[in-house]
Amino acid sequence: GAEGSTLMSYFSKNQIRALKPKITFSTLRDLQCPVLQSNDLQGKPEESCSTEELFEWLGAVLNQVSLDNNSSSFLSTYCCPEPNTVVEKAFLCTITGFIIPEKIIQLLEQLCCYFGEPKLAYWLTLTVHGFADSPVSWRESEHGFHKGGENLYNFVIFRNLDYWLQMAVGAHDDCPP
Repeated sequence: GAEGSTLMSYFSKNQIRALKPKITFSTLRDLQCPVLQSNDLQGKPEESCSTEELFEWLGAVLNQVSLDNNSSSFLSTYCCPEPNTVVEKAFLCTITGFIIPEKIIQLLEQLCCYFGEPKLAYWLTLTVHGFADSPVSWRESEHGFHKGGENLYNFVIFRNLDYWLQMAVGAHDDCPP
């Protein structure tokens, strides 16, 4: 009826805008980065950091939290885990919008090309966030918002093309197998 045609005209006018992701680029200079070994998930003192330490560090970087453990900071006294190294330039790209899985696979493939010449990076990451208040999560379960609405996964890809896959979901959500 009339309601259906009104909806159709609304979507045909607005869907192009809605489907166009917003892309932002930034360069982070002199960034302290954890030292990682692809075959060592737990990390080793003075040799490499663990997956948990990386995940926490990544959260700080993506939220632009200072890593210098400044005692006068009201926001955070977080500092980069040890061992770490200072990277002169790190590139951060954020894509916001509705992104289908095929596009995420394409992004992963393009990122892996970055390990070609010149071989500057030892590892890189791709983090995919679901919306915190998304109605669905993995599998057949509804997404439980509760406190934080965690709903994300993160690839860490190494120069030798080994990779880690980290997942974070809320306590009441199903996690994929």
